[in-house]
Amino acid sequence: MHAWIGRFGSHLTHERRLSGHTVAAYLHDLRELEQFCTARKIARWSALGHAHVRTFAAASHAGGLAARSIQRRLSAVRTFFEFLVREGCCTSNPGEDVRAPKLKKRLPTTLDADQMGRLLAFRAEDSLSARDKAIMELFYSSGLRLSELVGLDLSALDLADRTVRVLGKGAKSRVLPIGRFAVEALRQWLAERALLLGPAVAADLVGAVFVGRGGRRLTSRAIQLRVSLWARRQGLGVHLHPHMFRHSFASHLLESSGNLRAVQELLGHADIGTTQIYTHLDFQHLAKVYDVSHPRARRRPS
Repeated sequence: MHAWIGRFGSHLTHERRLSGHTVAAYLHDLRELEQFCTARKIARWSALGHAHVRTFAAASHAGGLAARSIQRRLSAVRTFFEFLVREGCCTSNPGEDVRAPKLKKRLPTTLDADQMGRLLAFRAEDSLSARDKAIMELFYSSGLRLSELVGLDLSALDLADRTVRVLGKGAKSRVLPIGRFAVEALRQWLAERALLLGPAVAADLVGAVFVGRGGRRLTSRAIQLRVSLWARRQGLGVHLHPHMFRHSFASHLLESSGNLRAVQELLGHADIGTTQIYTHLDFQHLAKVYDVSHPRARRRPS
């Protein structure tokens, strides 16, 4: 049973080309399922039935696992058994039609335009601040995922054309526009980058757009820490993480254009239902405007 989990991991990495984070999460869930099977003396995957998977989900819920995590866990089980059926190890998928607990609808957190302006209103005085400003301007300008920005190479940038080519989920490529402020910040960083690296840097390290002092590609964690640092420096008073730039990009673009399909394309969402969450944010904005502006909505002064 354990060997099949390893083969599935290779399938996700090399055939499906999922991110390392997603692969690690799926494999963790399947190891939990393996322990569940061991405790019940289930010795092969083909012996696992629909009732077992339902019990596994219920036990996860009883153990305090969040509804979203149980949903991902069941997704891992279904995808795993699709693979096992394809490979001839099983004849059916016991994860089908097993439902996770309902998710509480949570709207993504965004910065408003004033907060974003305050965050980015600093002059880059050295190489690190130039790099950090370019990172944040590009995040907000083009709505990149963190993994897309981390994996960005110099060959993907076309500053003359003001576009960037990114590799998104499922190894799908898309070309995105870059705003004027982001282009200026990137030009300044690339000049600093050339001075920072120098000619002695190994050829395999030169391709990354965003690097540290040692010339190595910045990690996701390093970018998270730098973004959080600038939020504190600029006095935002919120816990800022990289995905908030993407949420803010989508929300502000939808507020201005009302074009949901265009926002979907720019974000790289396969399903427009994923993009529709930003219509709720847009409605919240409109509701606030209504409450403040409409004669029948305004509260009387006390």
